[in-house]
Amino acid sequence: MAKYKTPLLYGISLALLLFVLQWVKLRFVIIDYHLEIYVGIIAVIFTALGIWLALKLAKPKVQTIIIEKEIPVHTHDFVLNEQAVADLGLSGRELEVLGLMADGLSNQEIASRLYVSLNTVKTHSSRLFEKMDVKRRTQAVDKAKKMGIIAR
Repeated sequence: MAKYKTPLLYGISLALLLFVLQWVKLRFVIIDYHLEIYVGIIAVIFTALGIWLALKLAKPKVQTIIIEKEIPVHTHDFVLNEQAVADLGLSGRELEVLGLMADGLSNQEIASRLYVSLNTVKTHSSRLFEKMDVKRRTQAVDKAKKMGIIAR
């Protein structure tokens, strides 16, 4: 310990000297820029107040309660309405794409599941939309369920 006494005292004295110099420098900065510091403090206070007020006003007044219920599964087998498929003129591949859309798969996921390119899936989808006279996937799935083309 005696061996490290001199470097330790030297280090502590340098640290104290540095602290005193920084304190003196800070005193001069505060004196020179006191108005800017006050304006900055007021700006920070009003910003914090604004954020707090926005969070308070944006809080929803309605409390959402989630209720979990068991949904009974229908055991009856699905019967494809082949007449509706024939009336629309849907191909087997378009029917597969429609079924995978109903399962919630993206175009990329459908393409990888059917081992075809993304453009092929997009082509099948656009023809499907045209034949079913719909504009969106959700409309196509809803209409297909109502027509008995896919299972509910």
